Amino acid sequence: MSSSSFSTILRSRTWSDHADSEGAGFMADLMEGNGSRDDYVALVAQHYFIYEALESVQAFQRDSEVAAGFITDDLTRLPALEADLQFLIGDDWREQISPMPSTVRYVERINEVGATWSGGFIAHHYTRYLGDLSGGQMIYKVMQRTFGFETDGIRFYLFDGISDARAFKVTYRDRLDAINWSEDERDRIIDEVTRAYRFNTELFNDLAEAKARAVA
Repeated sequence: MSSSSFSTILRSRTWSDHADSEGAGFMADLMEGNGSRDDYVALVAQHYFIYEALESVQAFQRDSEVAAGFITDDLTRLPALEADLQFLIGDDWREQISPMPSTVRYVERINEVGATWSGGFIAHHYTRYLGDLSGGQMIYKVMQRTFGFETDGIRFYLFDGISDARAFKVTYRDRLDAINWSEDERDRIIDEVTRAYRFNTELFNDLAEAKARAVA
């Protein structure tokens, strides 16, 4: 077994998938200031369905000795997403949004592993929330600058209960490393994180294709 910590191995073995996801054309355009407000709203809408699933399956994991330590209300994003969508779309936002095919597949996978496999739940939890506390903070700043948002519309990226994101992430990774994972379980979790990044890439591709159809 490698002497490196699990969190280090996890990050190293999934880095290329992470980079591919971040570099997808739709997201790259948004981050370069070339996306529209509608593009951003479309992304927020898909996040709603993803986090609705992820935060719903926590009910299956709260009694898990493995997963319970990762669950905290400080990470909860669904109320912020609902507030953002109300601001961005209006009171009838629920009737105005629907999941894209890639989001449907993503949600199905979260529901599947979240109900049956603590390691798989942690894989998706890690991918989403540590990403929100890392690159998500850059997205917040770019969207704020590009569209003139203050807090409304970008509350998703504001973690009011976490005063030191860097320290939180260190503690999170320490928890990953403290669990006595078997080698097989490590590999399964790494594979699931890779799958989560690929779902994200597929989502960005779907969003780009939808945008292209709209302007054709």
